[in-house]
Amino acid sequence: MKREKLVLAYSGGLDTSVIVHWLNKQGYEVIALCLDLGQKVEDLDEILEKGKKAGAAKVLVENVEEEFVKDYVFSSIHWNALYEGTYLLGTSLARPLIAKKQIEIAEKEGASAVSHGATGKGNDQVRFELSYYALKPDIRVIAPWKIPEFYQKYPGRSELLDYAKKFGIPVKATKESPWSSDENLMHISFESGMLEDPWQAPLQEMFELSKSPQKAPSDPQEILIEFKNGSPTAIDGKKYSPAKLLRQLNEVGGMHGIGRVDMVESRFVGMKNRGVYETPGGTILHIAHRAIESITLNRGVINLKDSLMPRFAQLTYDGFWFSPEMEILLDMVKKTQEPVNGTVRLELYKGNCTVTGRKSPNSLYVEDMATMEADHGAYDPKDAVGFIKLHALPLRIHAGLKANSKH
Repeated sequence: MKREKLVLAYSGGLDTSVIVHWLNKQGYEVIALCLDLGQKVEDLDEILEKGKKAGAAKVLVENVEEEFVKDYVFSSIHWNALYEGTYLLGTSLARPLIAKKQIEIAEKEGASAVSHGATGKGNDQVRFELSYYALKPDIRVIAPWKIPEFYQKYPGRSELLDYAKKFGIPVKATKESPWSSDENLMHISFESGMLEDPWQAPLQEMFELSKSPQKAPSDPQEILIEFKNGSPTAIDGKKYSPAKLLRQLNEVGGMHGIGRVDMVESRFVGMKNRGVYETPGGTILHIAHRAIESITLNRGVINLKDSLMPRFAQLTYDGFWFSPEMEILLDMVKKTQEPVNGTVRLELYKGNCTVTGRKSPNSLYVEDMATMEADHGAYDPKDAVGFIKLHALPLRIHAGLKANSKH
C-alpha cells in the first residue's frame, strides 16, 4: 500500500526527531526538510544520518540565509518594525520562509501533507499553518502537538527523551534544561523553564550572541554602514551580501553587548509570554536605518510609515505574511525606500549603539535653511507669523468656547 507523503519542518532537535519517528509509525512517508537560516547547525552529514535513523524516507538540507535576510529581514528593517515597541520579530520573520519552502518541496515531491513541531500553545503553530493555507489552500496539515494521542502520551521533555531512548533516536537534549532557544541569523530567542517567572533575571551563561555590556570592550568602536534603496550594502566601505553583512554586524554588535531584550509580550493566541532575545546586528540596522531615513524622507512619508508600522509588525507577528494586506505593505515600502541612500556613522559602546553622523546624495537637509546663523535668504522668519496664526485658529476658537461656557 502506498504511503501518504508528508514534508516536515525538521531541525534535528529532540521534538522534530521524535515527530519524524512517530509520523513514520502512523504510516506517513516523511520527508524531513532542514533549512539553514544562519543558526549554529550540526554537521550536515550528522543531520542527514540522524533524520534517517529517526525514520525519514528522505532528509533534505537547504541553505536559505540570503533569501531570509534579503526578502524578510530587510523588509522588516525598511519598516523600522517593532512588535509592542520592543521585539524585532526575529522568529516571526523566519516562519513564513520555512512554510514556503515546505510547500515548494511538497509540490516537487508530490506530498499531500506538511507538518511542524510547534506546540498548541504558541504563536508558531499559527504562523506555519496560516502560511501553508495561504500558499496551498488544499494542503493537509498534520500537527502532532494538537493530536491527543501524541500530546497526551508525550506531554513534555522527559517523555520525549524516554521515547527517543526507547527507539534509539539520537538526540543531544537532556531532561534538565533551564530554558529553550530558537536561533536564526536575525536573532536567538529564549523562553520557558526558569524564564516563565517574569521576575527571574536571566542568567549570564544563557546568552550566546552577545557579551554582557559590563564585560564589553572599554573603548568604543566606530562603524560606517552604507545603504542603497533602504537596504544595507557595506560596512566600513566593504561590500557584503545581505546574509554576510548581518553576520558581520552580529559579531561586532555582540562583542559590544548590543541587542539584548527582556520582555513580556502578548501572544496572538491570547496569553502573555516572557521572552529574552539577542539581536545585535538587527538592532544596529534598525537604528542606522532610521537615521538614514531621517535625512532622505520627508515628514509626511516618515509619519505615514510610522502610522502603518504597527500593522506590519502585527501581521508579521501573527503569521499573516502571505496575506493581501501584507502584499500591499511590502509593495508600498519599496516605493518609500527609493531615495534612502547614503551612509550612517555609529558608535558602539557597552550595549549602546549611537548615531554620530549621516550623509546622503538625496539629503533633504539644507544647511542654509536650518542654520541659526546669518540668514542667506532661503527662509524668511516673517513667514512664520501667518503660519502660526493659521494653526492657532482652531485652538483660539476652542479656548473661546471654554471661556464662554464658564459665564
